[in-house]
Amino acid sequence: MSRVAEMSWIAFEKQTQQTDLVLLPLGAVEVYGPHLPMGTDGFVAMALATRVAERIPALVAPLIPVGYSRSLQDFPGTLNVSPEALKAYVQGICESFLLWGCRRFLFLNGHLGNVAPIAQLCEELRRVHGATCAQVDIWRFIQPLTRDLMESDTLPFGHASEAGTSVMLYLHPELVDLPAATRTPPPPDPFPDILQTGSYREKSGTGVLGDATRGTAEKGEAIISRSVDRLVAFVESEAFR
Repeated sequence: MSRVAEMSWIAFEKQTQQTDLVLLPLGAVEVYGPHLPMGTDGFVAMALATRVAERIPALVAPLIPVGYSRSLQDFPGTLNVSPEALKAYVQGICESFLLWGCRRFLFLNGHLGNVAPIAQLCEELRRVHGATCAQVDIWRFIQPLTRDLMESDTLPFGHASEAGTSVMLYLHPELVDLPAATRTPPPPDPFPDILQTGSYREKSGTGVLGDATRGTAEKGEAIISRSVDRLVAFVESEAFR
């Protein structure tokens, strides 16, 4: 057992004598197309954390379920916390682990909006506490590992698209309404090299960017398997000592 919330304090103390590594899954509750649950990012982050901890000694922190999703709030059900609140909350969790001798933190982050505040926190934990920290931006992390699996002609790693749908079909098929999956290509952008702010709903009326109809459980299994192998290799390497 590696999930801290499911441990007794006796089991927790014993585990901290064997490892100083904490895996922290972060997600979001936001629009994820008409076919996927709004908590998809968190489901995937927790699945990766749990599977990594089955391979190597580690503590799995409770899922941080809601992130910074302001740009998606035009869709019903999307929840949001500010970057400042997210950073402060996660910092408190990490400082709790530091009290018990944990010194390595790997953030498994399923949501792009969380990346900046977690990157800032990693730097502070390193500078103030001497901790070793790294962050995995999951949906970007999987791309070079699994590009050969993708079949769609538009944004296979887009929001709620082929990759995300595949992973959820593998992890939680009971939560996927596959007949509702849709293909929503991105609107034309004459300046893709320039970052602009705006409502996500202006880009997609469905919450999908890409072709969700191409998702399969077989692709999802391969995505998870390759990702876990890569994460274990990183944690066991000298780069994360």
